[in-house]
Amino acid sequence: MTALAPTQRLTPSERRLAQHVVEGLNAREIAAATQLKLGTVHSTLRTVRWKLRCPERCSLAVVAHRILGAGEITAPTPQRPAPDISAERISLLKAVTEHSQPLDIARAANLAPADLRAALDQLLADTGAQDTTQLVVLAHSWQLLPAEQSHATRSGASK
Repeated sequence: MTALAPTQRLTPSERRLAQHVVEGLNAREIAAATQLKLGTVHSTLRTVRWKLRCPERCSLAVVAHRILGAGEITAPTPQRPAPDISAERISLLKAVTEHSQPLDIARAANLAPADLRAALDQLLADTGAQDTTQLVVLAHSWQLLPAEQSHATRSGASK
């Protein structure tokens, strides 16, 4: 992926919602956990996507990657060591952080579209992740995905 345009800092309320995304909650679960209306959660997620330069309507796995990569939320400490992941699986992992549509993920990972589901299921099994969002968070925790360089020196003063 090419260099992204600079992102904008999230507000404290956006960061709280972003934390829920990193925890693996979907919009309905975030609404229930925060006592917010679903429409408010969707609106805030749109703003978070825009500020972090995410593609419109991208998956929460892509959003989680941008949140963690931008340093808005710190990746949790891994509970177990990183499994041994092949270069092909790393390619698939990176594709999941950049794309939401199965065909796009398959192309980016150099997989036949028919092989994507099996490859993704195997990667989830190898890492112990329940879904692609948790996979991305674990990959950041294990430092398999580098943070964006432009955000590496941000201070935590506004947190």
